[in-house]
Amino acid sequence: MISSFFRLTLLGSIIFLNMQVYVNAQEYSLEDVPPGLRDRAIIMEIAARIIEQNQEVVWNSENTKVTIPGRPVGLRLVGDNIIVMVQFTPFMRPRGNNFLVAQGQIWIQIPNEGMSFHTCMETIPLEFNELIYFFPLGSDSNNAVEPQIEIQLVLHPYSTETGRGRRTSQ
Repeated sequence: MISSFFRLTLLGSIIFLNMQVYVNAQEYSLEDVPPGLRDRAIIMEIAARIIEQNQEVVWNSENTKVTIPGRPVGLRLVGDNIIVMVQFTPFMRPRGNNFLVAQGQIWIQIPNEGMSFHTCMETIPLEFNELIYFFPLGSDSNNAVEPQIEIQLVLHPYSTETGRGRRTSQ
C-alpha cells in the first residue's frame, strides 16, 4: 500500500502530535432509525490506535456508534501531517456471509516532497462479536520497527430491550 519510506517519515512524526478523532454516525440512540429497521440496528465499537515498535500503544481512541446495515460509519484521524478518513459499512445477509466494506482515503504531507494521496478498499467477512482489524496504511507483521495505525472493530446486534448492544454467544 504505502511505501516503507512514507510510513516511517509519516508515523515517526505522528507519535508526538495531537491526533484528533472524528466519528460520524448515529449517536448511541435509534432516534433517526425508522421504526421498521430498529430490530436490524448494529452497535459498532471502534478502537483506533497507533502502535509503535515493541507493540507499545502510544495513542488510543475508543468510540461506540449505532448504525444499520448499508449505512456507513465514518472515522477521521487528523494529525499535523496526515489525514486518514475511513468509512465502515456493514452488510447483513439473511443466510449469513455478512461482510464489512472498509473504504479509506489517506493524505500525507511528505517533507520536501508535497502531498501524497492514497486510497484503499477492503471487503471483510463479518460475524457478530468478532474482532476485526483494519490497517489503513497497510500492515507488515514482519517489520516490527515501524509504527502502524490500527483500527479494531467489533459489531453487535442492538437490543431494543436494553437500548444497547448485546453480545450473543457463538
